[in-house]
Amino acid sequence: MTNLDIINFLCDNVKVIITTNVPPHELEDLMELEIETHHHEAMVPSRSIAKIADALPGLGIVAAVLGVVLTMGKIDQPPSVLGHCVGAALVGTFLGVLMCYGLVGPMATNLEYKAKEDSVYFQIIKVALVAFVGGSPPQMAVEFARRAIPGKERPTFDELEKGIRGG
Repeated sequence: MTNLDIINFLCDNVKVIITTNVPPHELEDLMELEIETHHHEAMVPSRSIAKIADALPGLGIVAAVLGVVLTMGKIDQPPSVLGHCVGAALVGTFLGVLMCYGLVGPMATNLEYKAKEDSVYFQIIKVALVAFVGGSPPQMAVEFARRAIPGKERPTFDELEKGIRGG
């Protein structure tokens, strides 16, 4: 998400408010549709990477089976050679599981959290605009939006008031 995405979302919806007599519930539905579309698009990278992560343990199993097949071809060799081949087969399994749960899977989860975090901005704007169109005075619409901000980032009432007054 970029600042341009937020600006376009805000401007498009303010244009709808200015040019139509849209009821609050219809504006909310319209904005929710746009948020869902944006969220779906933002989740594509994380879902793609998660699918790759899901395939990695299977790839490790294939490596193990291939290693065992190659080991069977050397069954007449001494135990030191066989041990090396079996070890190589197990390394394939280990790498598949490690890459899935230790690197690629967490990467997909991180991208998913980022996409969800970005959608919070859209939700906050939606709350403010719907409250305003619903008849709340601007100060009250901003208070609705402030309360939609997640707890650790939410400014206090006094901090918001001070920010609005430019102090």
